[in-house]
Amino acid sequence: MAKYIHFTEEEKQKANEVDLVDFLKSQGEKLLPSGREKRLESDHSITVRGNEWYDHATQKGGYAIDFVKSFYKLPFPDAMTMLLEGSCGTVYRKAEKKEKVKKPFSLPPKNKDMKRTYAYLIKHRSIDKEVLNFFIKKNLIYESLEKSKDGKQEYHNAIFVGLDEKGFPRHAHKRGLYSDGKSYKGNIDSSNPCYSFNLKGTSNKLYVFEAPIDLLSFITIYKDMDWQKHSYVSLCGLSEQAMLKQLDINENIKTVVLCLDNDKAGQTACDKFEKLLEERELTVTRLVPSLKDFNEDLQEQQKG
Repeated sequence: MAKYIHFTEEEKQKANEVDLVDFLKSQGEKLLPSGREKRLESDHSITVRGNEWYDHATQKGGYAIDFVKSFYKLPFPDAMTMLLEGSCGTVYRKAEKKEKVKKPFSLPPKNKDMKRTYAYLIKHRSIDKEVLNFFIKKNLIYESLEKSKDGKQEYHNAIFVGLDEKGFPRHAHKRGLYSDGKSYKGNIDSSNPCYSFNLKGTSNKLYVFEAPIDLLSFITIYKDMDWQKHSYVSLCGLSEQAMLKQLDINENIKTVVLCLDNDKAGQTACDKFEKLLEERELTVTRLVPSLKDFNEDLQEQQKG
């Protein structure tokens, strides 16, 4: 039983205002960019921004105190002490409160060609050229050319577009085209999570993935199995919204195949999704990659 410690309301407020990015870095955690948020490398289902957090697998979130209690499995007094005193006398930075101004969704400008996108996805990610061309012709993938705020630098990214039921872009996932080091990836501001990267087919099967490259990798592996008749969706994360929207759009779907990553976050999400889908009286199956994800499987297959 945890020792009782009295904390004032001011102390509770101070602890809850601790910047979680600053806090987690001081604890040795690695964070990955995910749009305006940061995603934990050790648990991709958890994102943080300022003093707020959200677990997309369990659909729970809140502020700093609840995060420390949940992530580190600590009782309230220990979580408070950790946040207020810091590690080895560290004083954690207070999260900045910024006014949220939501910009309208818009796709980044297109580059005049797709040389970098072809090179990155085919050479470095082993995606089949015919599969890639199929999605490009449907205006679901293109290469952007974006400039830095000062206009001095140019950035090329692969853009994976999500269309709604009327064929209008409503979502876009950006992936940096750099083979060395970690390149940027994240969703475009104001993307509608219900319409992430997807393809509607004619069969009664829907295949569900975490990332667009995983989706393309899976199709590359099984490209000789009449893949174009099925439906596919990349969640661009671990939220179920895009999967459920595809079921609403395509009432023909009777079987959902979960193809999420072979890690803790992916398996936790699969468990949650399976319950949601069974409530809809759908058949649910899982295809688990041998390695972490289907792109790693594909690249390992290419070596052989």
